[in-house]
Amino acid sequence: SRDYSAPVNFISAGLKKSAAEDASEEDSDEDEKPVKQEETPKEFVPKKLKTGGNFKPSQKGFVGGTKSFVDFGSWERHTKGIGQKLLQKMGYVPGRGLGKNAQGIINPIEAKQRKGKGAVGAYGSERTSQSLQDFPVVDSEEEAEEEFQKELSQWRKDPNGGKKKPKYSYKTVEELKAKGRINKKLSAPQKELSQVKVIDMTGREQKVYYSYSQISHKHNIPDDSPQQPLGKDAKPQGFALPELEHNLQLLIDITEQEIIQNDRQLQYERDMVVNLTHEIQKMSEVLSHEETAIGNLSRVLEMVEECERRMQPSCENPLTLDECAKIFETLQDKYYEEYRMSDRVDLAVAIVYPLMKDYFKNWDPLKDCTYGTEIIAKWKSLLENDQLLSHSGQDLSTDAFHRLMWEIWMPYVRNIVAQWQPRNCGSMVDFLDSWVNVVPVWILDNILDQLIFPKLQKEVESWNPLTDTVPIHSWIHPWLPLMQARLEPLYSPIRNKLANALQKWHPSDSSAKLILQPWKDVFTPGSWEAFMVKNIVPKLGMCLNELVINPHQQHMDAFYWVIDWEGMISVSSLVGLLEKHFFPKWLQVLCSWLSNSPNYEEITKWYLGWKSMFSDQVLAHPSIKDKFNEALDIMNRAVSSSVGGYMQPGARENIAYLTHTERRKDFQYEAMQERREAENMAQRGIGMAASSVPMNFKDLIQTKAEEHNIVFMPVIGKRHEGKQLYTFGRIVIYIDRGVVFVQGEKTWVPTSLQSLIDMAK
Repeated sequence: SRDYSAPVNFISAGLKKSAAEDASEEDSDEDEKPVKQEETPKEFVPKKLKTGGNFKPSQKGFVGGTKSFVDFGSWERHTKGIGQKLLQKMGYVPGRGLGKNAQGIINPIEAKQRKGKGAVGAYGSERTSQSLQDFPVVDSEEEAEEEFQKELSQWRKDPNGGKKKPKYSYKTVEELKAKGRINKKLSAPQKELSQVKVIDMTGREQKVYYSYSQISHKHNIPDDSPQQPLGKDAKPQGFALPELEHNLQLLIDITEQEIIQNDRQLQYERDMVVNLTHEIQKMSEVLSHEETAIGNLSRVLEMVEECERRMQPSCENPLTLDECAKIFETLQDKYYEEYRMSDRVDLAVAIVYPLMKDYFKNWDPLKDCTYGTEIIAKWKSLLENDQLLSHSGQDLSTDAFHRLMWEIWMPYVRNIVAQWQPRNCGSMVDFLDSWVNVVPVWILDNILDQLIFPKLQKEVESWNPLTDTVPIHSWIHPWLPLMQARLEPLYSPIRNKLANALQKWHPSDSSAKLILQPWKDVFTPGSWEAFMVKNIVPKLGMCLNELVINPHQQHMDAFYWVIDWEGMISVSSLVGLLEKHFFPKWLQVLCSWLSNSPNYEEITKWYLGWKSMFSDQVLAHPSIKDKFNEALDIMNRAVSSSVGGYMQPGARENIAYLTHTERRKDFQYEAMQERREAENMAQRGIGMAASSVPMNFKDLIQTKAEEHNIVFMPVIGKRHEGKQLYTFGRIVIYIDRGVVFVQGEKTWVPTSLQSLIDMAK
């Protein structure tokens, strides 16, 4: 370890040379090349600088600062350093500075030896030639020194005692104009402060101003001379004329104000010239537009005057309706703006209405219903106001076409409807159908509500269903497409009159069905069902009560009369009639027949014959099914007794086969109905989510069976390992935890659903 208590040992760096030797060595060094390290005398090299020092004791600058950059980093070849390679990888080019734009200095920073031991800058600028080259900044220390001495001298009394020459400020005209513009911009906020009292204590004496603007006019000529103190030693000025100074200052102020005012006036006049130029352009455009409008209006006026001249009775070439339509088309196409702006109502009233009256003078709407529709449709496009709705008929003065139809066309329709007989409805319906797209909606509503409906109502009141040979639906129903809900008030009296006519009616009379059938879709379902239950169903019940069921001699007329009404009355009403008035007697006859040693083949034929009398819709009703199943059960109980079986061998098998066949038919019909309902639901898109996603695996199998028309039903009373057995077509299966097992030769085999369907088919 070192002994820090020992005295300091300095390392010798050589002998100090004299100033003359330094100067001579500097001159010689300028011509010589840089001395290499190995040429340097060993005794002059400090121990700290032996490894890479390029310094010589006599040198004042860095030797590398004067050599070229070619040998930069050449010492790296004797080491393992990679600095040069890293620099080149990052884009460094030898001979150029560092940085993105090569802005770094090329040569290393030079060192300059100070002459003495003074502070920094005591011997002048210490910048080297290299630093001046790399950083060419003007050295302004001398200028700063001069400025400092100049400012310092202002605090000293002039030793000469002479008076300084006053400095004057000169304003150009442009400065005055700029000042005037600035004052003009600031005039608005200055108005608020115009009455502010300002005390100025910056001068020799206190001054009071009454606005901030007055301060700006102070010291137009700055006085740079120091203020003389007022006192005993004060010397009076040799030339003091305050009045003259005031007058001169006043003249200067007046001149400034005139210059500013003239500049403002000139700017105003220039702006006025620009404004007037724009106004002239606008006015010229308006003038050309007005000239065009005047020309168009003059030509429109000529056309209208020509029409008016040809409308006179004494004219040789009278105006026709087609020519008038062409004139209006020309007005609409070529002079659209003028045509829309003009009062078309008055023009049409003066020109078109007389021609239209003459055109429809001999018109009979019922004989020629399409007469004039094309002409009126053409005038509709010419005269109807697009901005108004077609049904707004409250103000006729706003639309020429609506007024034309109301004043010219409507009187003919009123006259013809007054003479029209409601039972001859065909011609009137055809007439209104052909005009429905031409006539405004509110006029058509007026015709139907005020003219047609009262006539129909009056005719319905006078109608008698018992005496009139023409059925009422033949002259009421043709009005349904046009009037629709407007006919609702007529339906109630019609139902009342039909109900009165049916009081003495018997089901054997089929004319009642012919009269009522057309009204089924016209009346609402509720009112129709109520009418049937009140007037028809009781009569049919009486008819069924009169029916006598006799297997040996059966009269079927009364039964046919009732079944004929199946499409007219609801299925529930018909089933109620059969349950109440037919099946009790029918089952009673069957029981009495079975108790008298019957022929079972005849009973089977009788059973099937009665069942064939009913439609599929009635047979599908659960109540009817129960009645026929009850009959089968009665027959099965009868043949199961020993007496019956002994008396007629084979009867039990026949009845059992009949029962199995009938119930199988019922099951197939139900499956078919369910499939149809599922298809209808799928087509309508109703309940798709509920029907397409089965709740469990059994429901999925059932859905697939319905889709492929395969019978899928449980086998009653049979199980395998506690699982219910099912028949899938001809295959016996059971379901266990979502897997289908099919009965094989020896064991139950699991299978997929598609394979099961293929096997069943």
